[in-house]
Amino acid sequence: MSSPTITRSTEKTFTSYSQKQGNAYAQARPDYHPIVYGTILDHHRASGGLLDTILDIGCGPGNVARGFSPHFNHAIGLDPSDGMMATARSLGGSTSISEDIRYEVSTAEDLGRNLQQPIQDASVDLVTAANAAHWFDMSSFWKSAARVLKPGGSVALWTSGRNRIHPSVPGAEALQSTLDELEEKHLKPFFEPGNLLTRSRYIDLPLPWTLEKPVPEFDESTFFRKDWEAAESFYSFQPELNMDTFEKITETASPVTRWRQAHHDAVGTEEDIVRMFRRAIEHHLNEQGVERGKETIKGAIHGVLLIVKKKA
Repeated sequence: MSSPTITRSTEKTFTSYSQKQGNAYAQARPDYHPIVYGTILDHHRASGGLLDTILDIGCGPGNVARGFSPHFNHAIGLDPSDGMMATARSLGGSTSISEDIRYEVSTAEDLGRNLQQPIQDASVDLVTAANAAHWFDMSSFWKSAARVLKPGGSVALWTSGRNRIHPSVPGAEALQSTLDELEEKHLKPFFEPGNLLTRSRYIDLPLPWTLEKPVPEFDESTFFRKDWEAAESFYSFQPELNMDTFEKITETASPVTRWRQAHHDAVGTEEDIVRMFRRAIEHHLNEQGVERGKETIKGAIHGVLLIVKKKA
């Protein structure tokens, strides 16, 4: 399978978020399970990584930077969106030495090179990117990551895959088929290459040694991959959602945002794509005997974590 071409100009949806959109994103998107954070920290430390400075890329409202910051002396979050950065700064966070998390507007390709206070070469122990690497120009990213990482430092990239209806939901297979049809008809035209990379759980994400011009600072022999298969330990939230929560989470998806931008008159009406999904679920569950107003949905969560080490 050929790799989708990802350039720094691909992602326009989250980059253009206002602070209001950033706030809504922060409230709706679930954080990652402590097991995800623990897996990254354990592997980083066990492979010789230090805990002085963490750099979170595409940090959005800053949940990952805040999740890791108590373990590090210094924490920096970078994101190209002014709105996301405004949200992150409003939520704050501090490190193990009670230093405020530093949030800056910068891309994954530059990694703070052009900031007033640049990210120094060989100054970072751990670089992270949660549900974001699929929007990066990976060739430029890996070069910049090699620049800022200390020898023996780690890069941890993770994403959720294509989440499915949990088999415990009444009539799960039929419901999944209905939702797939809605997605194919309405949302597929608003997918971008990065969305497809998440669907395949980064199987085609360019790594330092698969690039046309490999980045030799990274050690292929220590490459680490962990998959979550329909697990309940990838996100921190309870996997069973009521319909209001389902709507709030669904409307943060980038294809949904792009659909709404193209159909702004339908937003909030019964013609809204989010409402279409909700009504399809409610109708299905009601047919299965679930009382109206008590519909809940449970997802089978899939995810993947990749950890790449810089040579010591």
